[in-house]
Amino acid sequence: MLAQTTKMTQSSAPPASGAALESEREPAMSPRTRTDPRLHPDEATDHIRGPADAPVTVIEYGDFECPACVRAQGALPALLTHFGSQVRFVFRQFPLRELHPLAELAAEASEAAAAQGHFWPMHALLLAHSPHLKTRHLLEYAGQLGLDMARFQNELKDHVYLQRVQEHVQAGQQLGVRQTPSFYVNGVLTDVSLGLQQLQAAVNRALEPHN
Repeated sequence: MLAQTTKMTQSSAPPASGAALESEREPAMSPRTRTDPRLHPDEATDHIRGPADAPVTVIEYGDFECPACVRAQGALPALLTHFGSQVRFVFRQFPLRELHPLAELAAEASEAAAAQGHFWPMHALLLAHSPHLKTRHLLEYAGQLGLDMARFQNELKDHVYLQRVQEHVQAGQQLGVRQTPSFYVNGVLTDVSLGLQQLQAAVNRALEPHN
């Protein structure tokens, strides 16, 4: 299972392994079609790696305090490297506040880092050091990245990016997302409860018409 808003389990699994990836979740997810406009990456608000013309887009709804997201992060880089320019990866915020009281502020911290051009390094630090996500830890990570500390600290204190985080969550909820990590491959919800090898298989299927 994955991480849920009301009940929660933990797990891990890289693409090559058959181990189940537990997640934290709410009761159920409602898959939407690839035509749903909420599944179209937005360069103004999304965090995107990979070329815009990649034939496959993978969207993750994640939570920095979620153990399953941490485990997934261990496998995702290898998967993305394997597919190279054929895949565009998008990360969206989905902190499960009821389960993870530090996740929302960590999401705000990643947005504050993004405003200074350091989203992905902060993303990596937050997952690498989860669940050490209290304010003092976030400031320490910002310092490691060489961010403008006065700006970072003020934006965190004033919750400048809280609305953006909440907009990601709201859009995810409208899609039916209830658990983390949740992955969409070209707009199709992909079940990774049995391991991230399912994500790799979904990407391979999406690439078939292009091969």
